[in-house]
Amino acid sequence: MAGDEIRRAVALGTFDLLHPGHLHYLEEAAAMADELHVIVARAENVTHKPKPVVSDRQRVAMVAALDPVDRAHRGHPEEYLVPIREIDPAVIVLGYDQHHDADTVADQLAEAGINADVRRASKRPRERDDELLSTAAIIDRVLEERG
Repeated sequence: MAGDEIRRAVALGTFDLLHPGHLHYLEEAAAMADELHVIVARAENVTHKPKPVVSDRQRVAMVAALDPVDRAHRGHPEEYLVPIREIDPAVIVLGYDQHHDADTVADQLAEAGINADVRRASKRPRERDDELLSTAAIIDRVLEERG
C-alpha cells in the first residue's frame, strides 16, 4: 500500500431510529481507518428483522450527518458487495450484535477478490439503567408510553 493511500473502513446496517449504540459502532469503525463509509440497508433487503420504520432516504441522511461518518451510501438493491467493491475498504466493521458471521463475510470477500479485514465492533456499555441502545427497545418504550 502506498504511503499516501487513504485507508477506508466500511460499516453496514439498517440504522433505523438512531441511538447511542449506533454512534458507538460508527465511532469504533471510524477509528479503524482514515475514512468511514457507511452502507445503509435498503428496506426491501431487510429480512432478518422487522422492516425499518424510517425511509431509506431519511436513514441515509441521518447517518451521513453523524460526525464519524465521511460518506453514507444506500445499499445496492441486489448485491451487497457492489458498493464495497466501489469503496475498496481496508476493513469491514460489523456491529457487535449484527447477524452476519464474520468468517462467512471474510470468505465472501475473498471469493469476490476483495482484500479487506473483517472486524466486529464492541458492545457499548450501558451508562444508565434507562438508556435505550436498540431500535426495538425504543419502539417498545414508545408503545408502552404512547401506544
